[in-house]
Amino acid sequence: MSRSSALVAVVVALVAPATATAAVRAPGAAGPLGDERLSNETTVTRWAHPAARATVRSAPRASAAAVDHLRFWTEHESPEVYLALESRRVDGRPWVRIRLPGRPNGRTGWVPASALGRLNVVRTQLVVNRRTLRATLYQDGWAIWRAPVGVGAPATPTPAGRFWVRERLRGNGGVYGPWAFGTSGYSSMRDWWFGGVVGIHGTNEPGLIPGRPSHGCIRVRNADLVRLVKRMPIGTPIRIR
Repeated sequence: MSRSSALVAVVVALVAPATATAAVRAPGAAGPLGDERLSNETTVTRWAHPAARATVRSAPRASAAAVDHLRFWTEHESPEVYLALESRRVDGRPWVRIRLPGRPNGRTGWVPASALGRLNVVRTQLVVNRRTLRATLYQDGWAIWRAPVGVGAPATPTPAGRFWVRERLRGNGGVYGPWAFGTSGYSSMRDWWFGGVVGIHGTNEPGLIPGRPSHGCIRVRNADLVRLVKRMPIGTPIRIR
């Protein structure tokens, strides 16, 4: 390899994100963050509350373009939650790439590690299949909960992609059942409750499950939801297919 080719390879390695096959920082690992993967969003996922109203950047440097700002509260006034995907040290300063709630779905960005609170670890993942109308919760890669679900109607589909659980809310047993999870996903209906946040909640019409009756939320029969609440913690990544 020529010197110029080697230089290009080094530059690419420095700016490229961690690959899907890279090892993940072990749960409970001590010491400062380095150039490493923090979550695989299946068996190890890290999340944090914000510690400052910092600017989210497009790259791990202070001069990079701003893409958002950290916020302290969700639409329901719960402490906001951000998934931490990877870390990078630039000029001795650790940065963390995070997933961002809000439209458009699927955005990520970089913040100084000091802008985040303690990194928490979850070992769960929820997978929602819109074709089969089934949801499965995994822990350490093993299925621990399954149930039929209702998803968005054709005109108001449940969005596909990678999301996470931002909050858990107590319901009144009516339209939304006994519990609801607020996710990082947003539906196509901006004028819906709380800006169109996609929720996972119960129902007072269990006969519509499985089916496609919603405005984008994921409906679960109340008995199944009660079982899910006991198993799915805040920060759980969600894969909607």
